[in-house]
Amino acid sequence: MGRWRTASLLFNQIATIYKSSTHHHLSRTPKPNFLSPPSAPAVRFYSFRTFSAVPSRVFIDNTEFDSESHNFVDNYELGAKEDEDSVKIPIKAYFLSTSINLKTIQAENLSNVLPPSSRSTNYVALRFCDFPSETAGLRSHIKVSSCRYMVIFQYGSAVLFNIDDHEVETYLEIVKRHASGLLPEMRKDDYALKEKPQLVEDMQGGPDYIVVKALDTDGIRIIGSVLGQSIALDYFVSQVDGILEEFTDINRGMEKTGTFTMNKKKLLQLVGKANSNLADVILKVGLFERSEIAWRDAKYAQIHEYLREEYEVTQRFGNLDYKLKFVEHNIHFLQEVLQNRKSDFLEWCIIGLLTIENVISIYEIIRDSSAPSL
Repeated sequence: MGRWRTASLLFNQIATIYKSSTHHHLSRTPKPNFLSPPSAPAVRFYSFRTFSAVPSRVFIDNTEFDSESHNFVDNYELGAKEDEDSVKIPIKAYFLSTSINLKTIQAENLSNVLPPSSRSTNYVALRFCDFPSETAGLRSHIKVSSCRYMVIFQYGSAVLFNIDDHEVETYLEIVKRHASGLLPEMRKDDYALKEKPQLVEDMQGGPDYIVVKALDTDGIRIIGSVLGQSIALDYFVSQVDGILEEFTDINRGMEKTGTFTMNKKKLLQLVGKANSNLADVILKVGLFERSEIAWRDAKYAQIHEYLREEYEVTQRFGNLDYKLKFVEHNIHFLQEVLQNRKSDFLEWCIIGLLTIENVISIYEIIRDSSAPSL
């Protein structure tokens, strides 16, 4: 009985010491082993105090390291996300014919036609997706990486968005089936677009690309319109350059021989070609017509003006107009030469007729004078 009482006292003493140490060192101090011999409780208590300081320091250091590691991972994931959010879209502009029937294209690709957002009728926009397209909410955000777009213009341009090189011919065949006056060699221009949602401004320019905060179908229409006009203007400038080469050869021949052999029909053909090119640029291409989409929203107007400056549309038309004025000057000069040549020919004809008339008159006088009188 005495032994159990002694053991009970020792147990109470150990419990009291343990509660005191737990109050000072919280839960980081390991629990004592109550099954150990009761002969050395104090020694085991001080052993626990001495050992408890070490894991305390290690625990704090590990927390700081884990926190820094967590922040590093977060920053890395944020940077990777920003890179992923920036999507690059290739753009290809083609000028392949002098006229495209938009009505038949719409009828053949009715499920892919984007409903118009303006009153302009000189183009049609098509969208091709790997999933069924929804025509509602055209102004909403578009996942550009999942869809391909093609903007086709009546005057002969086609602008392709997000279409790889090996797929270009397949999409151009859609246009060629409804085109007239196909060119023997298409004219092509490459550009690029980057969609960056974290961009502060609505758009930002770069070398051979444009960055937009959010891309939608109106943005595709605006970009396509400027690129389509630019590639068409490039074609018409080349046509005028060809006319200038012909006049250059004529002028060099006149310099050597003092005359030229061009007939009036050929000259009139050159006149008609120069005038039709100027009319196509102004009327069909609509180079100076203000876009209704750009008029309606300032961010599209900013994109429109930036691309026109980037492609120097106004300056190139100024050069085209200057060349056409030089062509017009040469045409007037050659027309005067032809007119003078025709006048000279008529004068010689009149001289010849008068000569013949005089010869006949003289012959009659001689005949009458030589006849015997009755």
